[in-house]
Amino acid sequence: MNDQDTVGRPAATAAGTDAFRPPVPSRGFIAGLITAQCLSFAAVFTPILVSLSLRVSELDPQHKTASLSRVLAVGAVLALIANPLFGALSDRTTSRFGRRRPWLLAGALVTALGTLLCGTATGLGTLTVGWAVTQLGANAVYAALLATIPDRVPDHLQGRVSGAVGMTLYVAMVLGTVLAQPLLHHTVLLFLVPGLLGLAGVSALVWLMRDDAPADRAALPPFRPGEFLRSFWVSPRRHPDFAWNFCGRFLMFCGISTMTGYQFYFALDRLGQSVSEASSTVAVAAVVTMAGTVVGSLAGGWLSDRTGRRKVFVFAAALISVVGLALTAYADTTASFCVAVAVFSLGLGSYMAVDTALAIGVLPDRAQAAKDLGVLNIGNTLPQSLIPAVAPVFLGIGSAAGTNYGALYLFGSACALAGAFAIHFVRAVR
Repeated sequence: MNDQDTVGRPAATAAGTDAFRPPVPSRGFIAGLITAQCLSFAAVFTPILVSLSLRVSELDPQHKTASLSRVLAVGAVLALIANPLFGALSDRTTSRFGRRRPWLLAGALVTALGTLLCGTATGLGTLTVGWAVTQLGANAVYAALLATIPDRVPDHLQGRVSGAVGMTLYVAMVLGTVLAQPLLHHTVLLFLVPGLLGLAGVSALVWLMRDDAPADRAALPPFRPGEFLRSFWVSPRRHPDFAWNFCGRFLMFCGISTMTGYQFYFALDRLGQSVSEASSTVAVAAVVTMAGTVVGSLAGGWLSDRTGRRKVFVFAAALISVVGLALTAYADTTASFCVAVAVFSLGLGSYMAVDTALAIGVLPDRAQAAKDLGVLNIGNTLPQSLIPAVAPVFLGIGSAAGTNYGALYLFGSACALAGAFAIHFVRAVR
């Protein structure tokens, strides 16, 4: 990366042509992008890993898994809608402050407000509303953040930058679980502190993106509600590579969702730990996950850029994650659980890095990058609502207490395996 301030203008300035090639971004911008993504993820994944589980256990201890599933599912449904919607609106934003910055800052503010609502909730209904608000704000941020990669990063660096940005999810998990330890008995701060950190990180990036250009009003089609809504449909017949990538991502994230959503209860029920021990186990698993994903993301992104190939690395990474999920299904000690998490995270880190670069390569229209990446992101978010809905079925197989985590993780492994093979049908990217 160059140290010079050569941050590229958004792709809209090139009227969306494939000939547009952004200059090499500055190290300052890349650092700001990584930091903003990491802290934004911390605002959401701290609740997913610790805060929501703990609060639901306090509010409804007898039905904690079912109640947590409902809260997560409502948030995931809103995320499903919000990401492509805010991405499309970002693509069309003609504000003098640019087309990405307004959505970044507004989304971070709403996320912080949502975490405050979660922290002050005294019932499951209010907690669900707070989590819904958090997801709406966070997905406005994610849509604009992800679009900055095709906006501002040239093709030959997208694997490395995607890898660096992708690994922030698991760095955020470690950060969130570490932050949670001293705040376990301070409910409001347990939710709010990660939200405020997310706001701080995004605010710094917004300042670095002072050159963010608005969308070209003359190049935009007239706004008609019907046409705007129809634009979210990407025809599989016209864009089969995009469709296959969506399919593979959806199946892969079905597997990922089984791993990330139930670790706290796994430690409580399968490993027989107390609340404080389970919280510590989740923290250790998050550190293991971070290490694995950092190695996987950086190695996968670098090798993919170096060889100019994407599919083989996505396929191999997904298979490694399959093995990690299968090992988790049979883990019965903290050590075996952490080994399974390590294998899973190595594959997942590489998958997140290279699949993002592959996704950019099959976008139907670079001028609508945020919208199309938001549509693709449905493949990430839909499993977050579907898996909590079906998880009780697998958890209940042969277990009246709903603790058959082996069946749940084997189901996740099968989903990820199917997702790996879906990538084979992508043709436009090697």
